[in-house]
Amino acid sequence: MTGILYLAVDGGGTNTRARLYDESDKLIGEGLSGSSNLTLGTEIAGPAIAAAGDAALAAAGLGPEAKARIHAGLGLSGGNIPALAESVAAFPFGYQALTVTSDAVTACLGAHAGKDGGILILGTGSQGLALVEGKETAIGGWGFALGDDASGAVLGRAALHAAMLSVDLLGPVSDLTRRLLAHFHDDPNEAVIWAKTAKPRDYGHFAPLVFQAAGGDVVADHLIAGAVGAIVGMLDRLIDLGAPKLTLMGGLAEPYRPFLPVRYDEILVPPKGDAVAGALALAKRGPAR
Repeated sequence: MTGILYLAVDGGGTNTRARLYDESDKLIGEGLSGSSNLTLGTEIAGPAIAAAGDAALAAAGLGPEAKARIHAGLGLSGGNIPALAESVAAFPFGYQALTVTSDAVTACLGAHAGKDGGILILGTGSQGLALVEGKETAIGGWGFALGDDASGAVLGRAALHAAMLSVDLLGPVSDLTRRLLAHFHDDPNEAVIWAKTAKPRDYGHFAPLVFQAAGGDVVADHLIAGAVGAIVGMLDRLIDLGAPKLTLMGGLAEPYRPFLPVRYDEILVPPKGDAVAGALALAKRGPAR
């Protein structure tokens, strides 16, 4: 096999997906690895991206020498921060060409097949993006420490915070708080020790428990109401930016959907393609000129 190869990569806080295509857009290999959230550092993201790409090459029956023919498009969590994007672009992947952007850009390109629209990613992290008349405007996506409202990581952390408050009866005790504390053998000190090294994805593992308890659990209902308020704010901002249609994406898109106001029913549409499809478009387009 000769000719250009296109590597499409979607990297977030939980995992990194890579798909390898030939010049005719035929999928020839796929790879999966760990988190490539750039806010965790290039020393974590770089090897994860390389591992997913190497796995895709191996699945296609190609060796490392084929890297020199790859045009890669990377849509990464944290890729909206120029310094982080530049840092991972300098990683020695060995590809012929490389274009880095945020996972929100590639998700939007895939969701609306390159047409105007907006997306709100609700996964381990969160970020919105509007693509209108060739202009990209991102909202949120500032990472676990300073943003990512309504994300799995932030929701999970809020749930654990509520559980800790319940220990001292500074907040309600509920089935959710009891389940969360049971994870730490009903020992809040164990939770404190765990939190010292916990990553966003670790907090995100607790988010499904909040949705499972919703609809009667006072803590779960309060947490979801707060998260939905943040989502409404982001959706309205995307509409103000001129996005004609919006798509919810990410692992929490479906769980949140029943809680959103009905006024969004007409503007929310399912995605036409995923973030990896958008990364393929990015790889073929190359850097903006």
